[in-house]
Amino acid sequence: MPDPKAKDELEQYEGTFRFRDGDYYDRHLVFDHVVPMDEANQRQRFEAVARSLRDLLTQRWLLTKETHHRLNAKQVYYLSMEYLIGRTLLNTVTNLGVRDYVRDDLRSDARQNWAEILDAEPDAGLGNGGLGRLAACFLDSMATLEIPAIGYGLRYEYGVFRQEIHVGNQVEQPDNWLLHPDPWEVSRTTESVEVSLNCSFEFHGGALHRIPGQPIHLLGIPYDRPVAGYGGRTINTLRLWGAASPDFFDFGEFSGGEFVDAVLYKVMAESLTRVLYPDDSTTRGRTLRFLQEYFLVACSLADILRRFRDRGNAWSALPEKVAIQLNDTHPAMAVAELMRILLDEARLGWDEAWDLTVRTLAYTNHTLLPEALEKWPVEMFQTFLPRLLEIIYEINYRFLGDVHARYPGDNWLLSRVSLIEELPSRQVRMANLAIVGTHSTNGVSEIHSRLLRESTVVDLADLFPSRFNNKTNGVTPRRWLLLANPDLAALLTEALGDAWPMDLDRLEGLAPLADDAAFRERFRAARLAAKRRFVDWIGREHGIELDSDALIDSQVKRIHEYKRQLLNILRVLAIYHRLRTDSSFDPEPRTYVFAGKAAPAYHLAKTIIRLINDVAAAVERDPLTRGRIRVVFLPNYGVTLAERLIPATDISEQISTAGYEASGTSNMKFMMNGALTIGTRDGATIEMGRRVGEENMFFFGLTAEQVASSRASYSPLWHYDREPETRAAIDLLSSDLISPGDPARYESIRHVLLEHGDYYMHLADLGSYLETQERLGKLWTDDPEGWTRKSINNVAASGYFSSDRTIKAYASEIWGVEPCPIR
Repeated sequence: MPDPKAKDELEQYEGTFRFRDGDYYDRHLVFDHVVPMDEANQRQRFEAVARSLRDLLTQRWLLTKETHHRLNAKQVYYLSMEYLIGRTLLNTVTNLGVRDYVRDDLRSDARQNWAEILDAEPDAGLGNGGLGRLAACFLDSMATLEIPAIGYGLRYEYGVFRQEIHVGNQVEQPDNWLLHPDPWEVSRTTESVEVSLNCSFEFHGGALHRIPGQPIHLLGIPYDRPVAGYGGRTINTLRLWGAASPDFFDFGEFSGGEFVDAVLYKVMAESLTRVLYPDDSTTRGRTLRFLQEYFLVACSLADILRRFRDRGNAWSALPEKVAIQLNDTHPAMAVAELMRILLDEARLGWDEAWDLTVRTLAYTNHTLLPEALEKWPVEMFQTFLPRLLEIIYEINYRFLGDVHARYPGDNWLLSRVSLIEELPSRQVRMANLAIVGTHSTNGVSEIHSRLLRESTVVDLADLFPSRFNNKTNGVTPRRWLLLANPDLAALLTEALGDAWPMDLDRLEGLAPLADDAAFRERFRAARLAAKRRFVDWIGREHGIELDSDALIDSQVKRIHEYKRQLLNILRVLAIYHRLRTDSSFDPEPRTYVFAGKAAPAYHLAKTIIRLINDVAAAVERDPLTRGRIRVVFLPNYGVTLAERLIPATDISEQISTAGYEASGTSNMKFMMNGALTIGTRDGATIEMGRRVGEENMFFFGLTAEQVASSRASYSPLWHYDREPETRAAIDLLSSDLISPGDPARYESIRHVLLEHGDYYMHLADLGSYLETQERLGKLWTDDPEGWTRKSINNVAASGYFSSDRTIKAYASEIWGVEPCPIR
């Protein structure tokens, strides 16, 4: 629990804050909204609570910044295009240890409903998937461990999109999470940054046209959000950049009747940070994404170096005072932009600037998929950022010269490692730039880091062997256990003491209790309470009636072929077929839960969502299967939904094609809450198996090595012809049972699986998957005590997967940063 002294500070703050009397809450509720207390709605009540808590944090937040500045502490700057932070209110009161204190003592407002107040806060639309959620967990851990840090991102006005399901299909709606003022953020307009692009625009003929060589200037407006560490001792900052035009509109044009031209630059500038992940299937969408990445880098580096110089540091001290972490390839332009600043503004020589750049920057790779290792057309750099292109060319010239000196005559090696890809069109390889221009490249699980070195960038790894390392991901136990699963958290505190949220290794003390019958009973009760909360919620929100005693089987991820939601639903189709054709087949009651978003232009992923919903409808309307199994697709998956579902889940599906998942973090969250894992040997699931013992998990399918070695000879038709359950599942795709009156609805899936080679090897693993699922179901039905032992052992072994452990490794092995206590 939080340090009592720290809690006293939070309650008193030198006598300036009295939460128990309701003074700040009453003032914010009445005066901020100019409404009587009894007429305020729950959104206004939420804002009053949030602003009161921000007031509570303010002095500690200021003290944190003042201490870091005064001590000139080395600081971490984390650059990420995504931060999937979820709701801030409950996370803040949990980290401060004042949850009950706030909820129970706002008695001055008789109409306040704590649950409704929490629901009035939207999930911040700043991220999409695991990359953004990891960044949020890392910020939590850095603040908790008292590491001086600032996160940098973009203040997207709209999130990726709000997912709705209409007639089984995904429909994208705007996610206007900033419809109401965000009570957590503080606008810092006096610290705005100017960003220049070497291209202007004009509007005529109903279209927007580029004017190359005519510079345009944008403003980056910083918006700061507090990041409260557990115990409230350190309050770090997440700084988000919003784009604006230096001049709102041209008054002369407006007065002359040119209304569109007058506001053109304002609209253009604000559009830069309008939406997360524009549709990159179009040239306009890719251009916007390119500019977003540069905007993040340019604003953040300008801000970082301003802070560095304001502390009186010489340029030569940059790596000793600044550690910049690039979260995936998106911020890789930081290499060229930092060189530009050091060369053109600091007036350093090339060799000194390059040495400082490499020693300051570090790069985390999050994927082995070629499409995610970004490449940007040289033409885009020429149009918008010609100076950066000059610098990239010079970096490449010197780098290739060094390679040639080491390996004379190996022109094919030079072509492979070059920062410029020549064919089929000239592009800048951003991952190569990130590796060459930083002192550290890390993967995020042991298998991912190995495959990154041995296959994805093998030549660069051979050239820079000392730069490559592994940092297995982790998740924060404060949000994903203490906040999300209060019954289990209370049981852990009773059994282990109250220090476990800061020292998750203490969970190892649960292992002996797996053999204690009384503890197993209490553990099952805590797990059942979480399931009942989820079942009650899904009934209220979605009108779906579920059985809390049934096994809840969840796969919750963005929809992608390599994550293999398709394998999961083929398994359901095979079970559906058996239920209809084999009267002796009597599986355990099970609810199959799916959730996740498909990229708007990813048509096959959207077809998979439609298939899941069609299977759900078929199971429900068929009297032979209704009530025996359930299939549920939960729309608009996000942090808040995950907080409800993960604690209620019995089986976690981690079934990606082996060798494709970098790490996974949902697997860790499920494990931490007592779910058992069924999965391939992929990502961090391998390390989970080693920690808990593979006998406490359910592994199946090909390994990464088997996937690679069998690809050339793999025939999905072999499995279709020889495996009856596989054939039955695929044939159902075109049946009236699943797609009544439209037998061609899932022809694209049949083609991918049978005619196009089944690249992600769904059919190769389906038989093993079905056998393992049957073994899993038998354990659930026949040996509930054995199941509970495995569940307890999973929680006991999850301590290694705390983001605190990951951040300690980054701090000591990459950043060279020490904690800076705020006293």
